[in-house]
Amino acid sequence: MKKSDISQLKELKENYTKICDEIAKVIIGQKEVIDQVLISLFCSGHSLIIGVPGLAKTMLVNTIANILDLSFNRIQFTPDLMPADITGTEVIEEDLTTGKRNFRFVKGPIFANVILADEINRAPPKTQSALLQAMQEYQVTYAGKTYTLPLPFFV
Repeated sequence: MKKSDISQLKELKENYTKICDEIAKVIIGQKEVIDQVLISLFCSGHSLIIGVPGLAKTMLVNTIANILDLSFNRIQFTPDLMPADITGTEVIEEDLTTGKRNFRFVKGPIFANVILADEINRAPPKTQSALLQAMQEYQVTYAGKTYTLPLPFFV
């Protein structure tokens, strides 16, 4: 191993320790879960956190986003949630000077660095599919147009 590699590894360990120390100020215990979520985030993966209410799942994800200065959104999946509710939709916008009408894409809550997708199993398959496309491809397709999601992107 080169000296530069060793120094980079030491710096990585120091920064990882700082992140864990900041999380520990908010989340008590749960070191294994914290490590697994951070590893998923740093490896461009995603995490499925399962647990009973009150285990600080939402607080953990929100805290990590805050510490790393990443944007955060929570999507509550319900049986009536449509794909456009998470990806975004086009709205008609009129130019006041020319009177022309144009479509403008309004980004949905999926356009954040860190997404907490709550109760995914409640959503219809087509809505789950929109989430899965975003997770796999790091992009969203709406009305035949592709929109790139911000990186890092973590669900």
